[in-house]
This record gives sequence, C-alpha cells and structure tokens, in this order.
Amino acid sequence: MAIAVNNNSSAFSIWSNFSNNTVNMSKAMNHLSTGIKGVADNPSGVGISERMRSQARNVASARSNVENALSMLQTADSWLQKVNDMLARMSELSIEAGDGTKTQGDKDNIQIEFKELQDEITRITSKNTAAAKFNGLYLFRGGNGLAVVTGDKVDTSSNIMVQIGPDLNQTVDVALKDLQVTNTEVIGETYSYTYNSDNVATGSSMNEVSWSSIIDSSKMSVSAADSVGKIAKAVDFIANARANNGAQQNKLEQTRSGLLTYEDNLRSSESKVRDIDMARESTQFAKFQILNQVSNAMLAQANQLPQSVMQLIG
Repeated sequence: MAIAVNNNSSAFSIWSNFSNNTVNMSKAMNHLSTGIKGVADNPSGVGISERMRSQARNVASARSNVENALSMLQTADSWLQKVNDMLARMSELSIEAGDGTKTQGDKDNIQIEFKELQDEITRITSKNTAAAKFNGLYLFRGGNGLAVVTGDKVDTSSNIMVQIGPDLNQTVDVALKDLQVTNTEVIGETYSYTYNSDNVATGSSMNEVSWSSIIDSSKMSVSAADSVGKIAKAVDFIANARANNGAQQNKLEQTRSGLLTYEDNLRSSESKVRDIDMARESTQFAKFQILNQVSNAMLAQANQLPQSVMQLIG
C-alpha cells in the first residue's frame, strides 16, 4: 500500500465504520427509550399499528359506555326494589283494611300509611322533581329521560341510546318503564263475581287496571273493594320491569366481556407489529457501543499513519 499524505484511506474507512456504528447505537438508544419502532423502521407496520391503536381506543371508550349503562340499570333496579317493597306493604295494608273487626278509626289510620306510600312512589317516579335519576336522566319517565324545554315532560321520541361498539351504528337502545303517576297504561284486569243464595255464580265483570290508578291517591284507597287485586297486578308489573332490566344488564355484561377480549387481542396484535424486543435491542446497543469505542480507538491509530513520512525525509 502506498504511503500518502493528502488522502488517508485507512482513516476514512475507519471513520465510515465509526459513523455507522454511532448511527446504529443512536437508533438502539432511541428504541430503548421509546419502546416502539419508528416509521423508518417499518413504514407499513406503523400504518397498520396506528389503525389498531385507534380501534383499541375506540373499543376502550365503547366499554366505558357499556359500564355506564350498566351502572344506570343497576341504579334503576335499586329504585324498582324500593317501589316493589312499598307495593308489598300496600298489599299488606289492603288485607288489614279488609278486617271487619277493625273500627273506622283503625281503617283511617291504615289509610294514612297507604296514601303516604302512594305519594312516595309518585315522588320517586314522577314530575321534574322525580328522585329516580342517573347523571341527570330521569329513569322512570319514559323515552330517553331528557327533559324537554316546554312542559313538565321528557323526550319520548326514542329510548336511551348507547354506543357499545367501536364502529358506526354499533348501538343499543336501553328501555326503562314509564312509572309516572300520569301513565294510564293498562297493566292487567281484575274480575268480580256475583252469586245467588245457593252460592252459584250469576254474573261477572272485568275491570282494567292502569298503573296510575295504583299510585294516584285520588283514584284508589286502601278500603277499595278491588284494591288487593289491583295491587297484585302492580306487583306483577314491577316484577316484569325488573326482569327486563335484568335481561338488559345480562346482555350488556356479555357485551362488556366481548369488548375486553377484543381490546386485548387488538393490543396484542399491535404489540407484535410495533413494540421493540427490549432484550434484543439492549444487546444491539451493547454491541454498537463497543464497536463505537473500538472504532474511535482505531481512528486515532489511523491518523498516526501519515507521520511515518517524516522518517523517510529524515
């Protein structure tokens, strides 16, 4: 090899290796500090992983919606339990009031408690002061629970809509019973019969029972002839409301479980595409760090080569 002064090819070659080692060490340091691959490392993979990340975040948000809906249904069921308890007590009072051994004063005292229970159910379910609410939504006034601007009403154009999936139109309607005192929905029928002296039925009549007739204290008293039968229908009505509520809870629980699995799979897939193997990368970093140090030492040696020329010219 010729001895030259203007061009030190050995030093340049070593410097090139030193530069490459420095770049590779810098990349390894960046990978270790972020834990992920950059767009230059895997352009198509980054695009795929970003879409997966967005989908995973959508799934997490949808799961949060489902959990909120579950909380709402659980709150509604707690109120329904109280309504059920009060109807059961009203049924007891109706039986007591049918005791001919009690005086009118006794029956008047029973009526006081009976009316208070009716009024309490009305307070829980009806008007803008209704106690049964969740995050500002009325639970038992029908529709979507949102109060409208005019009149003491709620929007009944739709049920409560919940986005339960990460994509368009993945929604579900959550329906709750209208239990307002103004709800005249027929919840059942009661039957009465007439008998002759031989205890043979000579006639019968059927009366429809509306929800409002149960909890409106102006429409039914504890001493009404058919109060026991009417309240039995109301108990069935609330039991049906709780059954619907429970069915919706079970459905949303399954949805939540499915979303958890979906999110887990998405994050696992995204990790395979985007995440750095930290053990491998730390090994690479150590390798390039050593090579960088060695290259630096060799560059210093290569820079000494042209000085041998001085020995030739004495």
